Amino acid sequence: MRRRFPAAFIRGGTSKAIVFHARDLPADRAQWDEIFLRAMGTPDRYGRQLNGMGGGVSSLSKVCVVGPPTIDGADVDYTFAQVQVQDALVDYSSNCGNMSSAIGPFAVDEGLVDVPRDGEAGVRIHNTNTGKLIRAHFQVRGGQSLEEGSLAIPGVDGTGAPVRLDFLEPGGASTGRLLPSGRVTQSFELPGLGAVTVSLVDAANACVFVAASELGLTGGESPDELGANATAMSALAELRLQGSVAMGIAPNREAAAAIRAIPYVAAVSAPRRTTTLDRQVIEERDCDLVVRMLSNGQPHRALPLTGSLCTAVAMQIEGSLPASLARPQRDAGALRIAMPSGVLVVAADVCRDAQGWKAEHGSFYRTTRRLFDGHVYA
Repeated sequence: MRRRFPAAFIRGGTSKAIVFHARDLPADRAQWDEIFLRAMGTPDRYGRQLNGMGGGVSSLSKVCVVGPPTIDGADVDYTFAQVQVQDALVDYSSNCGNMSSAIGPFAVDEGLVDVPRDGEAGVRIHNTNTGKLIRAHFQVRGGQSLEEGSLAIPGVDGTGAPVRLDFLEPGGASTGRLLPSGRVTQSFELPGLGAVTVSLVDAANACVFVAASELGLTGGESPDELGANATAMSALAELRLQGSVAMGIAPNREAAAAIRAIPYVAAVSAPRRTTTLDRQVIEERDCDLVVRMLSNGQPHRALPLTGSLCTAVAMQIEGSLPASLARPQRDAGALRIAMPSGVLVVAADVCRDAQGWKAEHGSFYRTTRRLFDGHVYA
């Protein structure tokens, strides 16, 4: 017997997700996985999710659940679910920065929070996956969030109204520590490559950073080129497994293989001339760092927003690989990260005291658009 659930389908940044009210889902969260899998069309051995709402890649196979706040200082709770494409697996271990941009406008449009009918709205979002607070600021007109605007973001055609996201104290979102291993750099052994230097950083989501050159990459490869490089993909997958264990995300390699969403793994390189997916040229002078990142085992066609925030924070930690490779003269309030779809600008406020490095906050702008609402069958 098929079931139907009220839902909205929303683009947030460079991702799309089904968004549910918590009240419309079973109180027993053990039942959520089956609903999300069926709604998305997973598992799909063809990798296309034609039997559901998913789009065949990790950025288009997501679910968000919004409900009343469970902590002081928040206006709403937001739970993110990453639905795998080919395997019957739903991962709640991470947050999605792109879809975070849709939560504040959704809360306003659904009447979950009180805001001025016109002007700037501020919504405090508690991400239950990481236990972190996110502040969203955006314009409201007639009591509804404004979608039309002039902001263009890399990877999304057209323009929209800006949504500013401030991630408050993002350090340790996945592991409890900004530097989970206690070190800025360390070495991992890779079959056929020997010792490879990495930086393990956890801000918004945990990431493993490696210099692209250590894997025989230029750093400017397209997602398709990177995906077709079996040697590099194998090395990146191995780094992710070792990083997961070293960060304390998983107790062993087998458990790390089952946790698909985190850590992200990124190949970073110094500013260089690269070409975007739409054949635009990014000149060396127009970026501070070049990044290619894997999400759920796939080369991302842009950058996960939480991965971008982690990169920006790492760029401010002296001695880390991103900091060492980044342009020496850079603006912490506007760090320019070159990725396959363009240049993403992220702010990161990082300081160091007697206790060590601390990420105060990170910020960026996204756009969002509600595509439709009604019922999803699962």
